[in-house]
Amino acid sequence: MDADLAALLTQAWMDGPVALPLELTPLDAASSYTVQDLTLLLRGQQAAGWKVGAKGADGPAQGAPLPQVLLSPARLQPARFGRFMGLELEIAFRIGREFPVRPQPYGLEEALAGVDGVCAAIELVASRLRPHGDNKPLAPLAQLADLQNHGALVAGACVPYDPAFPFIAPALSWQFDGRDIAPTLPANPAGDPRRLLVWVLNHCRERGQAVPPGTLITTGTYTGAYLPEGPGEALGQIAGLPPVRLVLV
Repeated sequence: MDADLAALLTQAWMDGPVALPLELTPLDAASSYTVQDLTLLLRGQQAAGWKVGAKGADGPAQGAPLPQVLLSPARLQPARFGRFMGLELEIAFRIGREFPVRPQPYGLEEALAGVDGVCAAIELVASRLRPHGDNKPLAPLAQLADLQNHGALVAGACVPYDPAFPFIAPALSWQFDGRDIAPTLPANPAGDPRRLLVWVLNHCRERGQAVPPGTLITTGTYTGAYLPEGPGEALGQIAGLPPVRLVLV
């Protein structure tokens, strides 16, 4: 079943979103993560980055490998991502050393010592799956299998990591075609996103995958998802970081 869903997702990356057969819905998170790995394998890709998030400051994390990271400014065609597409402004961390597979878990101090850059990023959130039946939500485990609804990631230029940076609630500007689309109180639901780096390192370690230098880890939205109605330019600016731009054409 995992292999069948991975094959369906691989084809959907090329042809566009498809309906999810009920029998292919993952039964648990372990199955979803296996589908993620198989999808990248079938596409002949390795993880260029990771996305990771949590719904609360103390809540459990979940994530997905990213097949590609685009550099700002980037241009994308919305039509390739289907009807439902969102844009999120995030902070990403660049890993500066290899984190090899080893028996003992990684901790926060060691994770942060391996960070050599921080940047603003725009994630385009989109699913390659449609639920089986009208007006039904897609199963969360199916979303997780589909690289956690990842469409594309655009990264701004990195600056050196500064532990004093206000990661919990940074000042930011978020615009689409010059219109302010930022929430009144932007914040990452995971709280301090640096804690999520540990999840990625240990998730990879447990799956027998080293994390190489240059890996970019984006850590969840500060703005929620903005749903563009058509072409335009998204511009994100997080105080202390270079801006990030994505043009939808």
